[in-house]
Amino acid sequence: MSATSNGHQTRRTFAIISHPDAGKTTLTEKLLLNSGAIHLAGQVAERGERRRTRSDWMEIEQKRGISITSSVMTFEHDGLTLNLLDTPGHADFSEDTYRTLTAVDSAIMVIDAAKGIEAQTLKLFEVCRLRDIPIITFVNKIDREARDTLEILDEIMETLALDTAPMMWPVGAGVDFSGLIDLEQGRFVNPDGTPEADAPGVTAIASRFATTQNQTIAAAMEGLELARESLPKFDLEAYREGHLTPVYFGSALKSIGVRELLEAVCRFAPSPRIQPARPEPVDPAGAKCTGFVFKVQANMDPNHRDRVAFVRLAAGTMSRGMKLKNVRSGKEIKVNNPMFFFARERELADSAVAGDVVGIPNHGTLSVGDTLTEGADITVTGIPNFAPELLRRVHLSDTSKTKQLAKALSDLAEEGVIQVFKPSIGAGYYVGAVGPLQLEVLTSRAQAEYGVPIRIEPAQYVTARWVKVGDEKAFEKFAALHRLNIAQDRYGDPVFLAPSQWEIDRCAKDFPELTFMATKDRGIAA
Repeated sequence: MSATSNGHQTRRTFAIISHPDAGKTTLTEKLLLNSGAIHLAGQVAERGERRRTRSDWMEIEQKRGISITSSVMTFEHDGLTLNLLDTPGHADFSEDTYRTLTAVDSAIMVIDAAKGIEAQTLKLFEVCRLRDIPIITFVNKIDREARDTLEILDEIMETLALDTAPMMWPVGAGVDFSGLIDLEQGRFVNPDGTPEADAPGVTAIASRFATTQNQTIAAAMEGLELARESLPKFDLEAYREGHLTPVYFGSALKSIGVRELLEAVCRFAPSPRIQPARPEPVDPAGAKCTGFVFKVQANMDPNHRDRVAFVRLAAGTMSRGMKLKNVRSGKEIKVNNPMFFFARERELADSAVAGDVVGIPNHGTLSVGDTLTEGADITVTGIPNFAPELLRRVHLSDTSKTKQLAKALSDLAEEGVIQVFKPSIGAGYYVGAVGPLQLEVLTSRAQAEYGVPIRIEPAQYVTARWVKVGDEKAFEKFAALHRLNIAQDRYGDPVFLAPSQWEIDRCAKDFPELTFMATKDRGIAA
């Protein structure tokens, strides 16, 4: 992969967001297939072997058929380098998804044609809106029973307050699915996903179905006329500003509409954007190498007990063997073996530029939120921790494995699987999570990867708040009154373990010098 002074302009770094079961993982695979990155769905030839290429590679994911970690796939298409970040689809791992979205410049939103916008889709869209991430919409499973096309477009506009510009139009759905009209190219895409060679224009194609007796197809063509009259045409600037979404229709499973979607990412999605940071934003055209850690993954290869920090490059060029400063710790690290990823497969990265996502193997020296730079100290911001919605106590039945437990909790907290809080008084640990599946993953991985059987028990606390200390004496007084409720997070920052929301409100009133925070930016210490 080449890296030149303006190489960042050839990068497209994007995520796929959706509700569980909307077809995100299948779409990921078919995008790779259509780009030529793989040649057989579900498999890739490497060293003479055929291996799985699905991005869901952890055992628990394969068993349950869901995505709970974020995988990175780097591949090339039409002279561009694409970095596809496959986000967790399960709501319990929304924190990991949020952090992944800090590392992308655009997103594909996958919607089930029968179900429309679902709860998790809406949550993830709001995260994208907070960061002004432009979105291309893919309405999936159009070859099955589906809602009316205009109804889907109306729902996107009303629910998301987002203009829609249909780029393709389905002719029928389910058993009546007869193909797609490519509104941009003025050509017809057959029901098997192959486009016809000629481009007679949308009107000429529509006339083919003018006399149909099939009510579903007739309604689709009437809807097309209404859409052409009332909906805005695609506007690149409006899309990149986050005001408009181009909408594609198809079936990921049958590779219908996938190639057109891939071409849209290449042509419309922005190259690397300016990253928020202190004391000033990071421009991707900057000469000095700057990057930030948005994810840490332990034990991707259980045989080697490895630990990889996923770094999104924000500026400059990273070269193999160069030294970069970790601004948080103030220490220099030598980047000896940076890697590009293709799901579980790896390739040494001799150089990488802004927009690229590289893996840096390390032994616990890099954490989520760390900024690496070869220039002046700068901290990329906007990578948050959220207050847990569940707090539980960890019970270790075999006390001889106390050290292994500490290691497991530290590693998994560093990945963002769970949050860990160490009480100021007493032994043991509390863990925080968004949902119960995180706790299930914790117990499963602690046993499988660290040989530590643990039990998760109820706690007397319902949530936690980071305490921003504006007055040391006030905090000392507060801590003396609430000794059993004081803990530290893995960074050593003070945390209030709260038995109720009422208690949080009362403490905030009694101690106005302290701030009780539900969110803590990784780049800004409490």
